[in-house]
Amino acid sequence: MNIILLGPPGAGKGTQARILVDGRGLVQLSTGDMLRDAKDSGTEMGNRVAAVMASGQLVTDEIVIGLIREKLEGGGTGFIFDGFPRTLPQADALGQLMDEMGQTLDCVIEMQVDDEALVARIIARSTCGGCGEVYNDETKPIPADGKCVKCGASDFKRRADDNAESLKTRLLAYYKQTSPLIGYYYAKGLLKSVNGLGEIDDISTNIAVALDS
Repeated sequence: MNIILLGPPGAGKGTQARILVDGRGLVQLSTGDMLRDAKDSGTEMGNRVAAVMASGQLVTDEIVIGLIREKLEGGGTGFIFDGFPRTLPQADALGQLMDEMGQTLDCVIEMQVDDEALVARIIARSTCGGCGEVYNDETKPIPADGKCVKCGASDFKRRADDNAESLKTRLLAYYKQTSPLIGYYYAKGLLKSVNGLGEIDDISTNIAVALDS
């Protein structure tokens, strides 16, 4: 099964992707992770990524599609596209790549959120530097002993852009560039929408129902 998780920054796509990885054996394809891994890989594609990033330029869609091709060629029980595609041209390129490789996109999960609630969630967010587990000052505070409940690490980070003003800018970019994908995939009969602001377990249950339907 190959799926896309859609939703604005902070909607919880990464958290739900990890749950799907653990529960269904899917492979998470996060653009940021792929670029970081490629940069240090020493492969031809990795050297291209390293050169572009060193120059301060943006990595092209062609390079990202090339990295995704490498991952698909590696095989697996299915893939979760997290953070890609972000634009309609990227969606077209991904569809063409999957057609070429005899792969299909099975479902697109849209995680719906309320902007004000999303801002409140994000400005209280911390992430474990060891495993990426997400904490929240209000709903899931860092344990009193200062150690991650998942991996035991004590290194917690807050993104520099996890503040109200930066998030509004990121949301504007999402609505301008990425939200058109909702209609794009709806027209293809692939879109399923879930509430992205409930409890983590409730959201994962709703995603499971959407996938199994």
